[in-house]
Amino acid sequence: QVHLFESGGGMVQPGGSLRLSCAASEKIWYINNMDWYRQHPGKERELVASISSGGNINYVDSVKGRFTISGDSAENTVYLQMNNLKPEDTAVYYCHMYSRSRKGWDVYEKDYWGQGTQVTVSS
Repeated sequence: QVHLFESGGGMVQPGGSLRLSCAASEKIWYINNMDWYRQHPGKERELVASISSGGNINYVDSVKGRFTISGDSAENTVYLQMNNLKPEDTAVYYCHMYSRSRKGWDVYEKDYWGQGTQVTVSS
C-alpha cells in the first residue's frame, strides 16, 4: 500500500516561514493533481493549494501571495512554501495526490493522503 509522507511542519512566529514536503513511499502512476489541504480544529478540511500534472496551480484566496505550491508528478513529490504566516494558518496540513487512468471504458481512480503535519503560528 502506498503511503504519503509529509515533513516540515512546526511552530513559528507570525510573519515566519515554513516549507512542507511530501513524497510517496512507492511510485504512483498517472497522477492528475497534487494538493495541500488543511484542517482547523473543529472545522472541515479545506483545499489550500493544488497543482495539476499540466502545471495549473490554484490557491484558496486566504493564502494567495503568501504560499507557493510546487512539485513533480513524475517524481511523486509536492511542496508548499509558506511565507508571512499568520495565526489563522494554524492547522494540520495534509498532502493529497489523485491518480486517474483509463483502459478502454474502465476508469481507475485513487486518492492518496498523508498522515498530516501540524503547523502552529503563534507569538
